[in-house]
Order: sequence, then C-alpha cells, then structure tokens
Amino acid sequence: MIYLNDGHIRQIGTDWPSLAGLVERTASLLGTPEAVQPLKPYLRFREPGNRIIAMPAFVGGDTEMSGIKWIASFPDNVRRGLPRAHGSIVLNDPGTGVPVAFLCGGRLNELRTAAVSAAMLRAYFRLGRRERCKIGIIGWGPIGRMHDEMMMTLFGDRIESVRLFDVRGIDPETVRVGTERAETTICDTWQEAYRGSDIIVTCTVAPTRYIDERPAPGSLLLNVSLRDYESKCVTGTQVVVDSWPEVCRENTDVEQLHLQEGLREEETLTLTETVGADGLRSVARETPIFFNPMGMAAFDIAVAAHYWREAERMDIGVRLEA
Repeated sequence: MIYLNDGHIRQIGTDWPSLAGLVERTASLLGTPEAVQPLKPYLRFREPGNRIIAMPAFVGGDTEMSGIKWIASFPDNVRRGLPRAHGSIVLNDPGTGVPVAFLCGGRLNELRTAAVSAAMLRAYFRLGRRERCKIGIIGWGPIGRMHDEMMMTLFGDRIESVRLFDVRGIDPETVRVGTERAETTICDTWQEAYRGSDIIVTCTVAPTRYIDERPAPGSLLLNVSLRDYESKCVTGTQVVVDSWPEVCRENTDVEQLHLQEGLREEETLTLTETVGADGLRSVARETPIFFNPMGMAAFDIAVAAHYWREAERMDIGVRLEA
C-alpha cells in the first residue's frame, strides 16, 4: 500500500485537460454497471452544521478501481484558522479487495471539485454563447482559488475579466499572477462580483442564502457550495445536476426549488447528458444554466486512482506495510 498526502499530490502536479477528460469519461459511465455508488450517508453529531460523509464507489472503464472517501465538513473551522474540509480516501483493488492506497488531505477534494466544473465549462463554451466571458467568484477559500487556477489554465483565452469577493476579505497576495492573467478585481460586496458576470462560481460556507438577484441572461451558475441562492432568483433557469437523488436533499438550493417551486427531476438535465450528449443544445440561448454538483463518489475514486497510478509511475509516496 502507498500513502499519499497533499505534498505528494502537488509533487505529481496538475494536468487540467486530463482531469477534465477523466470526469467526462467517468460521467459517461454513470447509470451503468461500470459506475456503482450508493447514496452517501451523512454522519451528524452534536453541532448540526457539521457533517462527515461516507462516499464509496466502484468505477470501471479506464479507471478500474474501487474505494471510499471519508470527508469531514466543519464550516466553523475557518474561524479557527483550520480548513473547512478534511478528507481521506482508501483505494481497493476491484479484483481482490486488497487496499492499494491511502490518500489523506484536502487537495484531492479541491482538484475533483474543480475538474467537475471544468467538464461543465467545456460543455458551456461549446454552446458559443459568448466569445469572451466575465467571471465572478464568490468565496476565496481553497475551492474558489482552485477554480480560478483551473479556469485560467483551461479557458484563459476566453476570459475577459475576473471579479472576486469573500466576506472575510481577500489578500491580493493570494491571487495568482502571470502574463496570461485576465483583468482581476477584488470586490467589496458579492453584488459587485455577481452583477453582469457571465459565469458565477459560488464556493462559500454561508450559513444562510444571500443571493437574491436574478442572474444575467444566458449565464452559467456553478453552484459549488449548493446553498447560496434564494429560490425566487433561479426559477426559470435550466437546472443541471450530477445526481438528482443526491442533490435534492440536505437543504440544497435544488431541494428548495423542488419544495417551494415544484421543480421535478424530469425538468433537469444531468451532467452525463450535458457533457456526453450536448444536452445544453436544447436550452434557449437566454436561459441561465444552474449547475448543482452535490459531489459524486465515482469522480473522487477516479481522480484518486489517477494520482495513485502517477505516484507509482513516478515513485512518489510512502510505502506502508500491511
């Protein structure tokens, strides 16, 4: 068995085109015997805002791996100077069940989350709605910064400007610089980052919903944190989900749209339909697209398996005895 931490993952490096392609290929397996993932349980105790989630999955195809992700999300950690999320993944050989890797740290979660958004962005850009886009990122923690890195790497030539907001403020030193960097503004309010943006990325730990304005026509909302939008401002959008049974619960914006506005599963598109069958082509040009990724264990296992294989190839990591 091999042990990999965040330092090892950084040492291996980030190949965004490969990760986005991996998500697309894995999405094509969802709903088939080659991607098996039970509904993930939430462990809650004492403080109801905290949760630890178990995410087992098997992924076939070119991943051919089984395993489980165990991720703790404690929102108040940010006030203690600690990361909100702490995750670990165990990979098991799908033929024997033998554990082959233990991966610990938050970076894999950040990479998987941004890679799923990358797959969605690829589908959105294929629509050709805009030649260049204005980006708004609300929430400048690890997930927000990872999305910024991903978008600049994959879509930098399509990005006109970036506006950033975080309720805790943003240190300019945390904003990546470079000749390819689009014009970037640190905003004083979420409204400044939101209004007029073609692509909005919400990556917050907001305790209550706060976005109460309708998005720009034809825009893409990457609702990574899942609980930022009041229902009234996203009615009439085209909702895209990674999995309806997963995301229509736990007080998500999708669940609130279902309960308050009568949103039905058959009115939504899945990520599989979006990235594999160009499902967005049926959406009217002026209709905003509202992507709600609850987080699929299959993507976590696929990304972890990718890094495990790279670690083996590059002889990176710590060998553990059984």
